[in-house]
Amino acid sequence: MSFQDKNITCVDCNQDFVFTAGEQEFYEQRGLTNEPRRCPDCRRARKAQQGGGGSSYSSGGGGGYSAGGGYDRPQRQMFAAVCSECGKETQVPFQPRGDKPVYCSDCFASRRQTSSYGGGSYGSGRY
Repeated sequence: MSFQDKNITCVDCNQDFVFTAGEQEFYEQRGLTNEPRRCPDCRRARKAQQGGGGSSYSSGGGGGYSAGGGYDRPQRQMFAAVCSECGKETQVPFQPRGDKPVYCSDCFASRRQTSSYGGGSYGSGRY
């Protein structure tokens, strides 16, 4: 289906804004059937007012994926394990099967830094 840019009037500020062909294609791909009713500025303001801002996961002191974003994820189940390298008791986010080594976070990090992963470039300097 071919899309064309549409002018829409914002229901909050009464300013015209463009609902681009690319945005229309995005909406269709995700099964969204209603056109936006607010301009991007009013949408952003509304999200901020409701406390569900789209970029809240990056606003401050770490926390990774659990720092917001409006997602209600269940707490990740952790399993007790003994580190194969140092013998320390640890918690891991998977059920150890016994056929592969399990490492605590410290040993995992040190192995990751010193291991070449078959070429030396995997994972180094990517982030």
